[in-house]
Amino acid sequence: MSERLKHPKKWLVRLCLWLLSTCIGSLILCGRYCFSSKFPYMHSFTQLPQNKREAVLVSWSLSYFYHLRMLYKAMKLLIFLVFFTQVNEKNENLSWKAIGYKGPDPEFKTKSMQRKTLRNEGLNDDDDEGQNDDGHEEEAELYGPLYKGLINMQLPRNIVADSLRQVGFPVSVRNKRNAAPSSIASPSLVIKCDAVVVGSGSGGGVIAGVLAKAGYKVLVLEKGSYCARSNLSLLEGKTMDQMYLAGGMLATDDMGVILLAGSTVGGGSTINWSASIKTPKHVANEWCDEYELKLFESDLYKEAMEVVCERMGVQSEVEEEGFNNAVLRRGCKELGYPVNNIPRNSPPDHYCGWCCLGCKDGSKKGTSETWLVDLVNSGNSAILPGCEAIEVLHKKRRDRNVATGVAFEFQYMGAKDICVVESKVTIVACGALSTPNLLKRSGLKNANIGKNLHLHPVTMAWGYFPKTSSSGEWPEEKKTSYEGGIMTAMSTTVGNFGKSGYGAVIQTPALHPGMFSSLMPWVSGADIKLRMCKFSRTAHIFVLARDQGSGTVNSPYSISYQMEAMDEENLKKGIEKILRILAAAGAEEIGTHHCKGKIINVKKASSEEFERFVKEESSRPLRDLSTPLSSAHQMGSCRMGIDPKTSVVNQMGETWGVEGLYLADTSVFPTALGVNPMVTVQAIAYCTAQSVLDVLRRKKSN
Repeated sequence: MSERLKHPKKWLVRLCLWLLSTCIGSLILCGRYCFSSKFPYMHSFTQLPQNKREAVLVSWSLSYFYHLRMLYKAMKLLIFLVFFTQVNEKNENLSWKAIGYKGPDPEFKTKSMQRKTLRNEGLNDDDDEGQNDDGHEEEAELYGPLYKGLINMQLPRNIVADSLRQVGFPVSVRNKRNAAPSSIASPSLVIKCDAVVVGSGSGGGVIAGVLAKAGYKVLVLEKGSYCARSNLSLLEGKTMDQMYLAGGMLATDDMGVILLAGSTVGGGSTINWSASIKTPKHVANEWCDEYELKLFESDLYKEAMEVVCERMGVQSEVEEEGFNNAVLRRGCKELGYPVNNIPRNSPPDHYCGWCCLGCKDGSKKGTSETWLVDLVNSGNSAILPGCEAIEVLHKKRRDRNVATGVAFEFQYMGAKDICVVESKVTIVACGALSTPNLLKRSGLKNANIGKNLHLHPVTMAWGYFPKTSSSGEWPEEKKTSYEGGIMTAMSTTVGNFGKSGYGAVIQTPALHPGMFSSLMPWVSGADIKLRMCKFSRTAHIFVLARDQGSGTVNSPYSISYQMEAMDEENLKKGIEKILRILAAAGAEEIGTHHCKGKIINVKKASSEEFERFVKEESSRPLRDLSTPLSSAHQMGSCRMGIDPKTSVVNQMGETWGVEGLYLADTSVFPTALGVNPMVTVQAIAYCTAQSVLDVLRRKKSN
């Protein structure tokens, strides 16, 4: 917990665990459950029988004291995530067989074995020059399409410098042998380039690709590692450690919302669920009319959306629908709710439920399969994985503050090493949770940095569809909850698009055992085992609100957020619709994630009992930790605007306070978007890239 958990109230867990090991501490936290009629009459938590320990935990989940509810939620998340994701030396978890989970994609396992064989045997055994192209294709298949453009910073500094010089970067090496530098003033390397891009996700990847393809020397700094093909595992626990911010264990300060964000080469586009939805018209109109951002009605922005969709191969067809989406579609059709195909950056036959753990074959066209490939193929740019920007460098020139580059750090020989990039322009695209911290550390004083954070809060309901022996069974016996395209269907029945534009959309998630178990209600040890045994046939559908409430990014792992009453009502409306959708689709049992764990057997309940259940479950409060809320979309923490008093960047993406410093990620969104943000952030980044190109051309001509 000390190593993995990144939360400002981690001390609370440590304190409570210590208290539970003592009789007095257990009395404080557990109350009357510590007493017995036998000597010594008062016991510590570990000495209590199982039924009393379970009663204590249930009491915490419903406690009047908010901090006890926080403790319960944190422990539940940690314990289940670890228990159902830990693996042995064979990459297996003994519980998976019982719950009907295959582990990593079986097809991927086979390909992984073949890749290992290729790697062991070595590539290009034949020296014939005619085999070179085939060799490159084999290497791309084995290591991923970016392998030629990656710089390994763990190599000796002179080798790193030579690698960068071969691409065309001027590099100077500080002559200091066995000790890592301790300050920005004494970096081990100084690298010069036209543009440095911090972050390689949907924003940074696009702008880096556009600039590199135009002939400029671009250096991409990425805090995460490159996970593709041979070094993918498709294991939930390992992937969260490697490819998610804070190992997937990030939450708001009050534990009210669990936050998932990518931290790998390709950013969120590497581990997202493929949805590629253009900026809704009502949102673009709002940003244009109410916020006076004419960019969003311009021909350039319309062109940008078309360009990024074409580059990602966005299409809306689906050959075979997965379990969750089939349930959503059928339920909506039965009830007459609107339901549409979701545009995706993957082909129609893409039937994979592991996209949240990386793309096994490159068929999902995130930035590491598209824009960053353009960057690598340009031959004049490079990507530095495992490198975290620590400060944007800027200095006064006459009466202006001008960006001059970035200082970054990485682990080298067991210590932190620091290098400096000197650039003509600097682009920060670390994501809405990390960009504000970098700007603050760099001395930017704009009061809006970190404010106006929106999270697209999500809550879910579930339905159990048992396997039957009948030939006309639906969903088919072969289908499981974790396989198939993650997002192919969407309903806007509570979208409110035609009115205020602030409603909610209904979609389906990717839940493997760790996240599934940590979200499901826990009322006893026996109950959770029964729920987990139904894992493979339990469909989940979620409602995502376009939130008017907002929060603040205080520090790298401290995020405060307050959901407004209107957002809560929209989520409640969505839950009510989802419960009806699940029942209409044929679920035997339905329920929500509320901690009381109420279930109704739809087949046996009367219509009055069903209506009472739906009304009760959809009216429960959502802001008191009794129901898990999560977020996979964070935006708005450095928003775009026309006035430095209310925004951080202008319409060109340039910061108000520092000339030549641009932001290109979801942090620049003026408000919450209301749908999956990948196309919108790529389109904004494409537009920002055009502004940066103009600046670089002027600098070149001067």
